[in-house]
Amino acid sequence: MEINQFIQNYRDAFGEAADLPIALWYSDTPVAQTNKIGGCFFKGMEEVRNGAPISLNADVIGCGGGKFYTGFTEMPERIPNFVSLKEKYKQTPEMVLDFIEGMGVPLAEKAYLNFIRLDKLDSFEQVEAILFLATPDILSGLTTWAFFDSNKEDTVVSTFGSGCSAVVTQPILENRRGGKRTFLGFFDPSVRPYFQANILSYTIPMSRFKEMYYTMKDSCLFDTHAWGKIKERIGF
Repeated sequence: MEINQFIQNYRDAFGEAADLPIALWYSDTPVAQTNKIGGCFFKGMEEVRNGAPISLNADVIGCGGGKFYTGFTEMPERIPNFVSLKEKYKQTPEMVLDFIEGMGVPLAEKAYLNFIRLDKLDSFEQVEAILFLATPDILSGLTTWAFFDSNKEDTVVSTFGSGCSAVVTQPILENRRGGKRTFLGFFDPSVRPYFQANILSYTIPMSRFKEMYYTMKDSCLFDTHAWGKIKERIGF
């Protein structure tokens, strides 16, 4: 897989107006020195979108939930009560605990979690997932591409959880088990203020991206009347 070739294909399909995808992976050393981010670490994603990578660890991430879902800490005791009684995302703390236990958030085995825009990436070799920040039109193309070679009902899924669980925890778990699901996210109200109103996340684990990389130009994204009309609206 060639990064430059994929970027060219992506630009041909979605145009210059679309955000370039973002790679994420863990490493023993940081790719960038990143200042502490108070609250939700997705505040730092604007830097990444502008071309500057970030490297996260427990000291950089200011949110307890963010530290947990990225694997840098055990679950803070206050999380079930906070998610249920403060944020009101689940009816009871017991439901929150049941959800977390069922997910099985892994502890990070390396010191840093890196986010880097694809044109700043040297190799796909260590990448665990690819994050797309997508408008509805772009999302329609991405998910239709995912369905191109799969009839499985869970080819594209949306699961309950924080923005970081949808972008990091679930895709990385899926990648490590060799799974094929891809993940819609940013339905969590807590993360939405840090992105435009028309942006959702779509994350493809590398276990699936390695297949989709080769199907892109055969899918509806190239040489079809329907997608051609959407391309015009995106801003070609």
